[in-house]
Amino acid sequence: MNFDVVIVGAGPVGLSFAKALSNTSLNVAIIDRQTSASLASPSEDGREIALTHLSKRILTRFGIWQEIDQNEISLIKEAKVINGASPYSLHFNHQDTSENTLGHLIPNRLIRAAAYKVAKESKNTKIITNVDMDSFNIDENKVEVKLSNKEVIHSSLMIAADGRLSNARRSMGIPSDVKDFGKTVIVCKMEHEKPHNNVAYECFHYGRTLAVLPMIGNFSSIVITISSDQADSIMAMEDQAFNRDIQSRFNSRLGKMMIVGNKYSYPLFASHASHFHANRFALIGDASVGMHPVTAHGFNLGLRGSETLATFIEEALSNKDDFTSDKILSKYNQKHQRTTRPLYYGTNLLVDLYNSEKLSAKVLRRFALRFGNNFWPVKRLIMGQLTEVQ
Repeated sequence: MNFDVVIVGAGPVGLSFAKALSNTSLNVAIIDRQTSASLASPSEDGREIALTHLSKRILTRFGIWQEIDQNEISLIKEAKVINGASPYSLHFNHQDTSENTLGHLIPNRLIRAAAYKVAKESKNTKIITNVDMDSFNIDENKVEVKLSNKEVIHSSLMIAADGRLSNARRSMGIPSDVKDFGKTVIVCKMEHEKPHNNVAYECFHYGRTLAVLPMIGNFSSIVITISSDQADSIMAMEDQAFNRDIQSRFNSRLGKMMIVGNKYSYPLFASHASHFHANRFALIGDASVGMHPVTAHGFNLGLRGSETLATFIEEALSNKDDFTSDKILSKYNQKHQRTTRPLYYGTNLLVDLYNSEKLSAKVLRRFALRFGNNFWPVKRLIMGQLTEVQ
């Protein structure tokens, strides 16, 4: 099978990248181990994705936003960051921006389903499911990918969108800075007595972090970040005990709280590749940068990177240049590195500060919240990064 571009991984970033190339002359293949049924109708995973305004514009341009049930999209109008037991918060309000919301909260499964539908309908895209990549070889002239079903794909460019533990990245010998936080993220959905008023909370309690994100109606997405040696006990908690625990830790701000459905757990680590390209090869999505979820920027950065790479490829095609050349891929690498490195390392420093039990760190945290609230240039910079309002 011959294609111009082969994408490894049919996650939302890989699918979005394929859609970004749908108006070009390139023939695109996407390979994934999942079945077409599971891609078309992903199972519940408990994860809600906070999208910035830039991400909404990109998804709208790709036709993906229009495929998401608008009744499932919640608005985040305010965000509050709380340290320890203090009632003081770093407060962000949409009224300080030109938009009517800071961002949008959408179930991960709906984004995945919409991206798959749109990519599948693209005439220049073939999605090959229920297969693994056994091996691949890249030389100066071509890419050869051998699949587990014994088929072989020949291509001009290979895109790795196969996650933080990317086998393709490792096989290419591209190093990655991996930070294992020794934490586990536990997510679930809860119903509550009082309205959330579209306010998102990030509570840095000592020993754990609790995020409460507003969903449609009197429901919120609960995100607990806890030391991995304590995760099993939380996962095993009976619903009533869990309800009381979350309600207490959240100081009953939303009144009585009740879990809806299951709890889901995920190991927490972040990664950043040293570079995002090689000969006829590029990294996108979590294969390039896997963020700590505290800034909710993981998918947003992945989407931004896929659009950046697609734009450079389109420019090369319009100029009749080689879209696989080192010149084109280097431009993507340089631009996306400039975008991701400050966010990645800055976020990790912030997480280390707010997870530290040292007295000096606790004092610095209190100072940082007040400084961020009262020094408008800093607050505006933070808000700009979080919302990507243009």
